[in-house]
Amino acid sequence: MRALTWHGEKDVRIEDVPRPEIVNPHDAVIEITSTALCGSDLHLYNGHMPGMREGDVLGHEPMGEVIEVGEDVETLEAGDRVVVPFPIACGHCWFCENELYSLCDNSNPNAELARKAMGHSPAGLFGYSHVLGGYAGGQAEYLRVPYADVGPIVIDSDLPDEEVLFLSDVFPTGYMAAENAEIEAGDTVAVWGCGPVGQFAIQSAWLLGAERVIAIDRVQERLDMAREHGDAEIIDFEEDDVYDRLMEMTGNRGPDRCIDAVGTEAHGTGLAGVTDRAKQAAKLETDRPHVLRQAIKSCRKGGTLSIPGVYIGDADNIPVGAMMNKALTVKTGQTHVQRYLDPLLQRIEDGDVDPSFVVTHQVDLEDGPEMYRTFNRKEDDCIKVVMTP
Repeated sequence: MRALTWHGEKDVRIEDVPRPEIVNPHDAVIEITSTALCGSDLHLYNGHMPGMREGDVLGHEPMGEVIEVGEDVETLEAGDRVVVPFPIACGHCWFCENELYSLCDNSNPNAELARKAMGHSPAGLFGYSHVLGGYAGGQAEYLRVPYADVGPIVIDSDLPDEEVLFLSDVFPTGYMAAENAEIEAGDTVAVWGCGPVGQFAIQSAWLLGAERVIAIDRVQERLDMAREHGDAEIIDFEEDDVYDRLMEMTGNRGPDRCIDAVGTEAHGTGLAGVTDRAKQAAKLETDRPHVLRQAIKSCRKGGTLSIPGVYIGDADNIPVGAMMNKALTVKTGQTHVQRYLDPLLQRIEDGDVDPSFVVTHQVDLEDGPEMYRTFNRKEDDCIKVVMTP
């Protein structure tokens, strides 16, 4: 089959690889109809995630048609149209029973690698390094889905792929980010990063009762999307000092809830930004926490900081003193996607949200290597890429 494979920093290729097969009676195999390129994939593309091996199949936002199921799969059958969540969950460990699916105890066969880096292993993820399981991803013609009874959601309606595909990751991720922010009616919510996760955090903030949403980025087409589709007030961080502007907009109180939808590759300004890039290049830190610092200092006293942006390892100069003395609540984590599938599909079917608004590029899978380059360089107004095998 054809698939997008990783061969080192900024080296993604379209290649022939073996077609997946059932290896466990709880597996399913799906034929991909649509698969997306995620901002988190750029952490792999830019060489920041450890545990990648040459030839690894990328991608964690797929959907398609079930073509084969293992003998112990009970909820799926051949012909079902499904969206596949990016975390892999067993469904019966303590974490899964408590709906903390991205923390599954059993789905990472390389748990010891993750434990050495993090203290404990989270769940295995599709297409996201051998530290997190070494599973082949969904930027391919076919995908093996372990624990197939726990995760894939069947789409019975005739909604097009681009309206339901993002249930695999970015819509639940944006929603969980807003939920973690503990938004209450009347709150002012600031969202750093207007990529797809940030866009869905903005949409979700309104669903949860926000009175104002402020979106922060430097890419004009992302800011335009946040304003036009998310009714957000905007700050271009290359034109304004973000802290000063937020204080001005909130009467020096600061936003009630802050969401860092950027993560490890934040583009800092000034000396701090230069220092972070230098440290990252010299392998002295893995992450560039500029947004995290800014959000901690900007958030109002007693406010909440939600972090859906992916961080890889270590970061310097985090203002822990400000976080503690301002009594901030901090909530983060990979998304427990399975928890949100049914309610968010209902939101889509009810017309509350049409996730397809984020799609800017629809291309063939064969165009994947070029789209990685385009997306990474933020060229051609590229915000969200959907590929068809």
